[in-house]
Amino acid sequence: LYISDWALDSGLVPLFPDLHGAHWIEEDLFQPLPDARRFENWEFPVALVLGLGRATEYALDLGLEAIRERAWGLAARARDQLAEIESVRILDRGAERSAIVTIATAGHDPARLTSSLRVQGINTSLSTRDYAVLDFDDKGVEAAVRVSPHYYNTEEEIDAFVARLSGLLL
Repeated sequence: LYISDWALDSGLVPLFPDLHGAHWIEEDLFQPLPDARRFENWEFPVALVLGLGRATEYALDLGLEAIRERAWGLAARARDQLAEIESVRILDRGAERSAIVTIATAGHDPARLTSSLRVQGINTSLSTRDYAVLDFDDKGVEAAVRVSPHYYNTEEEIDAFVARLSGLLL
C-alpha cells in the first residue's frame, strides 16, 4: 500500500483501525502505525492481490492502448447504432468519448429497461441522478441506461444489445 507523506503527516487515520494498523493502548485509544500500514487490515486478501497482479500482467501483455482502442471502438459502434433510434438520446459529451455509453429513452423507464436487458443476457447498469446531480440536471434527466463495452466484447454483442434495446422500445 502506498500513501503520500502529506497524508501520513496530516494525521489521517483509518475509519476502522484494527490490530494490524494500530496499537490498542486503552479502551478508547489507539495509536496508528507511522506508515501506510495504518490503512491495511489484518485479514490480507491474498487471492485478490494475486488476481490483481495477474490481471495487470494480462493487460500489459495485451497493451493498454490496444485495449483502449478496442473498447472505445465498440462504444463508438454502439453510439452510431443508438443514434438511429428515434426515442434514444445519447448523453455522452466531449471530443473524446470513453467506452462508457449513457442513454436516455423517451417514454421508457431506464430501470425497467436495464432489468429487461439483464433478463435477455445483456449487462447494462442504471445510473440515477444521485450519481451525478450536476450532470443529470444539466441534461434534464433523472436516470440513464449505461452500457460499458470492453475489449473482450464482440461487434455482434454490440449489435445484439442495440437490437434488443430497440425491441424493448417498440
